[in-house]
Amino acid sequence: MSDKGALSYKSAGVDLDIYRDSMSRLPKLMQRTFSPRVQKWPGGFAGLFQLDFSPGLFARNYEEPVLVAGSDGVGTKLAVAKQMRQHHTVGIDLVAMCVNDVICCGAEPLFFLDYVAMSQDDPQRLEEIVKGISDGCVQSDCALLGGETAIMPGLYQDDDYDLAGFCVGVVEKKNVIQGQQIQEGDVLIGIASSGFHSNGYSLIRKTVFEHAGLQVTDPTGFSDETVGQCLMRPTQLYARLVRTIRARYTVKKVIHGMVHITGGGLPENVDRVLPPGTAAQIDSKAWTPGPEFTWLQQLGNIPTEEMFRVFNMGIGFVLIVSPHFAPSILAGIHAQGHAAWQIGQIVPGNQEVVIQ
Repeated sequence: MSDKGALSYKSAGVDLDIYRDSMSRLPKLMQRTFSPRVQKWPGGFAGLFQLDFSPGLFARNYEEPVLVAGSDGVGTKLAVAKQMRQHHTVGIDLVAMCVNDVICCGAEPLFFLDYVAMSQDDPQRLEEIVKGISDGCVQSDCALLGGETAIMPGLYQDDDYDLAGFCVGVVEKKNVIQGQQIQEGDVLIGIASSGFHSNGYSLIRKTVFEHAGLQVTDPTGFSDETVGQCLMRPTQLYARLVRTIRARYTVKKVIHGMVHITGGGLPENVDRVLPPGTAAQIDSKAWTPGPEFTWLQQLGNIPTEEMFRVFNMGIGFVLIVSPHFAPSILAGIHAQGHAAWQIGQIVPGNQEVVIQ
């Protein structure tokens, strides 16, 4: 028997009493996202979600329901959250990055799962993160059905943590939007982003903090925001807006493609839905990116082409629609309080995106 004293999980870095405190804070944040479709299973090991759609907002008579799933994270934006000691908005980011992908094929988000990995348990920080996830789910009309919190001392250092999210949605098989209907003459409608969203933060951090030597508390100079406040703006959620648009039209005859603009910007996301024989021609003068993009570009002397390859440049979501309906769709987006512009058109080509 060693004389060094008895070991315990706590001495290895995991305090089960603190963990229980963390877990006790989460049920109320989950329950605020529930609809009648979430089935109660007290103390269960998984979440239950009923596909028999109850009357109300989501009432549907699905003939051939297709489940749609997506997963994503927040990336190195978490390093800025750590600097700011602000962990609520990255929870919204996590939901948005997943939900905005799932809705691109016409799906309604149903439920969300999260994974939070930490070096050490921190009940208050975990509650703040999950509060943001809960807020994002409420804004997307999907249930926060469950998740996992992993405490892994030694793998993560100090107060590091990482997030992953998983969203499941549903769409009628005949209404799946995959881009096959996209044709020459179709119009691209760009819907405004809220800023950088959750992409390109390795370049942002290198430019802002290493190259320019700024601190999160410094003013940006182009608004009343500090640097940290600008960089921590949460990703825009588009689920309710897209659902409203889809409800007004015979979907596949009007909306031929939908694109979430994430890493790779417009060039490397729009091309993912283009069918053979088509290309997207985008007019960069059709909108003015937010001042944060000009600020960042000037700070790092970043070439314009690189800016468009890395960032959304003020366009967070793109609809590719029949030209006849483009004016009414634009008007409908504006009526919902979102800025949007006709930013381009579909032309003959080889599935490329040309920004002019």
